[in-house]
Amino acid sequence: MNTAIYPGTFDPITYGHIDVIKKSLNIFDKLIVATTDNINKNYHFSINDRLNIINNSLFKDLKLNKKKIKVVPFDILTINLCKKYKAGTIIRGLRAVSDFEYEFQLAGMNKKLNSNIETMFLMSDVENQIISSKFVKEIANLGGNIDRFVTKSTVKVLKNNL
Repeated sequence: MNTAIYPGTFDPITYGHIDVIKKSLNIFDKLIVATTDNINKNYHFSINDRLNIINNSLFKDLKLNKKKIKVVPFDILTINLCKKYKAGTIIRGLRAVSDFEYEFQLAGMNKKLNSNIETMFLMSDVENQIISSKFVKEIANLGGNIDRFVTKSTVKVLKNNL
């Protein structure tokens, strides 16, 4: 089975992330969507809330195939997560050129840590490339309409928690 890991904070998951997930499913038999509590980040949602938001978005709102996607928390190196799930590829989403430098360095470090793990960069569709979790939270916080950026269940959670 051809498995990939898509790690991220997903605070919250957006249609940009979902585009990358859907594209990954066209390439891989199984996708592990993994969210972490990186100590260097300040999260709006707890790890458990993010797991619920991701699961509701993917399986309740979008009805994606639960047999092809597993949503997990993690607090280890991504390459060790790959080893745990026998994944040979790390998926990373790119929105703009500004993302590339950081992602390129991250991919290089992961390659140095485990030369058997490849990183694949995928871009979301053009209409979703500008979406970021940060902007979604800011728009929601200021009373703006976020329906085009996140799924229905995520809209509800954001409106109830900001």
